[in-house]
Amino acid sequence: MISLDHYRNAFMQHLEAVAKDRQPDNLYDPVRYILTLGGKRLRPLLTLVSCDFFGRPFEEAMNAAVAIEVFHNFSLVHDDIMDQAPLRRGKATVHTKWDLNTGILSGDAMLILAYRYFENYPPEVFRELAKLFSQTALEVCEGQQYDIDFETRTDVRLEEYIKMIEFKTAVLLGAAMKMGAQVAKASDSCCESIYQFGKNLGIAFQLQDDYLDAFGDPETFGKQVGGDILSNKKTFLYIQAMASANPQEHKELTHYFSLTDMEDHKKVAAVKDLFEATGAASAIKEEIARYTELANSELERIKLADDKKEALRQFGAMLMKRSV
Repeated sequence: MISLDHYRNAFMQHLEAVAKDRQPDNLYDPVRYILTLGGKRLRPLLTLVSCDFFGRPFEEAMNAAVAIEVFHNFSLVHDDIMDQAPLRRGKATVHTKWDLNTGILSGDAMLILAYRYFENYPPEVFRELAKLFSQTALEVCEGQQYDIDFETRTDVRLEEYIKMIEFKTAVLLGAAMKMGAQVAKASDSCCESIYQFGKNLGIAFQLQDDYLDAFGDPETFGKQVGGDILSNKKTFLYIQAMASANPQEHKELTHYFSLTDMEDHKKVAAVKDLFEATGAASAIKEEIARYTELANSELERIKLADDKKEALRQFGAMLMKRSV
C-alpha cells in the first residue's frame, strides 16, 4: 500500500506558500482561506507518487502538484457560487464569508496562479503540462455545464451521465497522475496509460459516491445520506431505475422526484426501495467494478516494477472500500 504521509507533509509546506505575501489581501485572503480548509489532497499527492514511481524525485513534480490543487480549489469556489452553497467542509464558503464578487475574482486569480506554477519547468516540459492542463480545465468546465443542464432535463441517458462525471471529476484525477509521469519524462505510452488508470478510477470513485449517498452508513460516509434523493438529483441510480422500472415503479419515481415537502426519511426510504426493486442498486455496483477493472488493466500496460503496480492497485482498492 502507498503511504501518502511522506508526500503529504512535503506537499503541505509548499501549499502554505501559495499567495503567502501577495497583495491586496481582499483578493488573496480568500485564496489562502480555501486552501486551508482541508480535504484529502489526493490529486496532488498522486502527482508526486506518479513522478516518484517513474524514477524521478517526487520533489520535481511539486509545482505541478500545487497547480493541480490550486485549480481544484478554484473549481470548488466557483461551484459553491453556482450551487449557492453556504458551507464547504463544514466552514463558510468563500462567497458567503466575503461576497459574490470576491468569490468570482479570487477564483479567477487561483486559475491564473495555477498556470504560473508550470513556468518553473523547462520549455518542453512546460509545453506538455500546459497543454494537458488546458484540455483538462476545459473539460471540467464542460462537465459542470452538463451537470447544470441535467437539472432541467428529463431525458438524461446513462452514457451522458458517465460523460458528465468523467469530465467534471475523473479527468482531473487522470491529469494529476499523467503530470507526474510527464515531469519524470516517462514514455508517451506510459503517460497515456497512467492517465487512463487515474481517469477510470475517478469514474469508479464518483459512482461509488453516488451509491454511498443513498446506501452509505451515516456514521462513516461523512455527509448526509440521501442528499441526492432529497435534492431530486439525477444520478446513475435514478437514471438506471427510470430506464428499467415497470410502469408503476416509473410513476412512483416520477412522483417522489417531484416532491419537495415530503418528510425526508420517508422519501429517502421509499426511493431507496425503488432503486433496489428496479435493479439500479445492483447495476451501479457492477459499473463500479467494471471501471475499477478498466483502471487496473491499464496498469499492465505500464513499464513499472510489479511492487509499484501492486501499490497502485491497492490504492485503488482502498479508495473503493469506503464504508457502506
